[in-house]
Amino acid sequence: MCDFCNENHHVHEHEDFTGLQICKICIAPVFLICAICIDISDTLKFLLFIAAYLIAGGDILLKAFKNIIKGKIFDENFLMGLATLGAFAIKEYPEAVMVMLLYRIGEYFQHRAVEKSKKSITELMDIRPDYANIEESGRLIKKSPEDIKINDIIIVQTGEKIPLDGIVVDGSASVDTSALTGESVPKQLKIGDDAFSGYINKDGFLKIKVTKLFKQSTVSKILELVEHASSKKAKAENFITKFARYYTPAVVFGAVILAVVPPFVTGGSFEIWFQRALTFLVISCPCALVISVPLGFFAGLGAASKCGILVKGSNYLEALSKPDTVVFDKTGTLTKGIFKVSKIFPANGFERDELLKLMAYAENYSTHPIAISLKEAYGKNINTDDLKNITEIAGNGIKAVIKNDTILAGNEKLMQEFNIEYMPYTASGTVIYAAKNNQFMGHIVISDEIKEDSYRAAEQLKKLGIKTFMLTGDNEDTAKNVSEKLGIDKHYSGLLPSEKIEKLEEIITGKQKGKSVIFIGDGINDAPVLTRADVGIAMGCLGSDAAIEAADAVIMDDKPSKIVAAVNISKKTMRIVKQNIIFALGVKVLFLILGALGFMTMWGAVFADVGVALLAVLNSLRALQYKNV
Repeated sequence: MCDFCNENHHVHEHEDFTGLQICKICIAPVFLICAICIDISDTLKFLLFIAAYLIAGGDILLKAFKNIIKGKIFDENFLMGLATLGAFAIKEYPEAVMVMLLYRIGEYFQHRAVEKSKKSITELMDIRPDYANIEESGRLIKKSPEDIKINDIIIVQTGEKIPLDGIVVDGSASVDTSALTGESVPKQLKIGDDAFSGYINKDGFLKIKVTKLFKQSTVSKILELVEHASSKKAKAENFITKFARYYTPAVVFGAVILAVVPPFVTGGSFEIWFQRALTFLVISCPCALVISVPLGFFAGLGAASKCGILVKGSNYLEALSKPDTVVFDKTGTLTKGIFKVSKIFPANGFERDELLKLMAYAENYSTHPIAISLKEAYGKNINTDDLKNITEIAGNGIKAVIKNDTILAGNEKLMQEFNIEYMPYTASGTVIYAAKNNQFMGHIVISDEIKEDSYRAAEQLKKLGIKTFMLTGDNEDTAKNVSEKLGIDKHYSGLLPSEKIEKLEEIITGKQKGKSVIFIGDGINDAPVLTRADVGIAMGCLGSDAAIEAADAVIMDDKPSKIVAAVNISKKTMRIVKQNIIFALGVKVLFLILGALGFMTMWGAVFADVGVALLAVLNSLRALQYKNV
C-alpha cells in the first residue's frame, strides 16, 4: 500500500524510500519536480531526470526489450520506449519523463477500469460454493464440495449456497435462483424436488441427497463455460488483432519517413521534424482499441450471464446481434411439455381401459413426456414380466410384445408402415394410435399447453422484425393450432429428427447474407439441430449436461422470451464495440495529422492517447448494464 496515495497498485512494484512505501506513480514526480525546480548542477538535474524516467518507465523499456528478443517488435511498449528515448536524444528531458509518467497514470486508470469490470462479472457469477455440510456424530462438519460423493446427504442452512446438485430428501425452503436463471422471484423447494448447485437457501432447512459429483454439477459446468467464453473471439476482436499487427509497423515507418523526408524536401530543421515524429509515435499507440474491444465483449457476456443466459463465446454474441430468423422447437420450448391424456377413443370393439393399459405397457421404458403421460393416466403398476422384444422405431413409435400379443403404439406413419387400417383423427393435440396383432385398437389424444411466456417471445421478435419458424414432429393440426395462436410466420409438422435438420438447412440457405439463423430448443433431443444452426440455444437446461455441451448458448430457465434479451444484449454490445472502433480510429487519425503538422506537443499527445483509451474503456463498461424485464 502506497503511503502517499493509499492505493495498492497491482501493476507497479513498491519502492522503499526513507522508510515509506511509495509507488512509482508517486515517487517519479518527486524526482521530476526536484530536477525542474531546484537550482542544482546540470549533471545532478540529468541524473534526477534519468532516475524519474527509469522509475516511471523502466519496466516498459524492459518489456519492449524482451518482446524484441521474442520477435514481437511493434507493440505499445516499443512505441513508448522509442519515442521517449528519442526525446532524451534531443535533450527534451522533462517531456520524456512526463510522457512515461502520464502513460503510467493512464495505464493505471485503465487497469482499474478493467479490474472493476472483471469484478462486476465475477460478482454476477459468484456461485462457486465454499463448503458442503455433512452431519457426523450429531455435528455439522464443513467439507470441500470436491470431497462429497454421490448419494451423500448434505445439509444446507438458511443463507448458505447449495453446493452440489441433488434431490431434497427432507425439509423445505425458499431459494434464490437468480445467479443461475436471472430471475429474482424465489422458488420453493420441497421433498422430492431437484436442487441445483448455485441456488441460495433464503429461509429454510434442506437435506439433499447428492446426485452428481462437484465437477459434474450445474455450478461447475457454468463456471467452466464462463471461464472459457473469452477464448472464442468475435470477428471484431480478430480484426483488431490483425489490425494491430499491420498498424503498428506502419506508423513506425511513417514516423521514420516524417523525421527524414521533410527536412530534405522543405529544408526545415531536422530537430523539429524529429520531434514531430516522436509525437507521432506517442499518438499512434493503439491502447484504446486493444483494451476496449475485448472488454466490450467481456462485459456483454457478463450482462447476458446476469440474465441467466450463458453465451459460450463472443463469436456467438456477435452472431446473435444480426438475426434473420429464429427457429423454435415446439414441445418443451413453446409449450410446457407437460402432457396429459385428454381423450381416449377405442375402436373395433376394444375397451377404453384395455387401450390405455396396452399403450402404457408399450411405453413403459420410454422417458419421453408422452410416454410418461400415458403411464400416469394408467396409474397402476406395470408387470414387466409381460413385456418382450420392445423395439423403438425412430420418429414413429414403439413395437412391443405383451403377453404374446404384438402391440404397436405411435403416430400415423407407424400405422402406415405396418399397413394398419386406422381412422385418422384431425384435431389439436398429439395423437397416439395403437394396434394389436395388426388390428387397429383406437387412439389417445394427449394435450400440451402453450407457455404464457411464448406469446411474449413471439410478439417481441415480431417487433424486432425477426422472422419466426417452428419445427415439430407433431401432426399438422396441432402444429397449426400453436403456430396460429402465437403468430409464428411458418411451421413444419410431422418431422423426424433428420428431417428437422433438412428443414433448418433450407431456412439457412434462404437467409439474408451476413445474417444468422438461431435455433432454440429444450435441449433434450435437439442436439443435432442445435449444432447445425448459426447459433444453437438450449433452454430450461438446469442440470442438463448434454444441452450445455451441445448448444452455443444456454438459457438456464424455461422462458423462450430470454432469446429477445440475448438478441438485445448482443446488439447493444456490438453497438458499443463499433462506437469504440470508430471513435478510437477517428481520434487517432485526427491527432496523427495534427502531430505530423506540428500542432500537437508530446504532452498533448499523451493526454489525447490516455483520454481516448479511458473513454473507450468506460464506454465498454456500459455493456454490463441491461435491465432484464
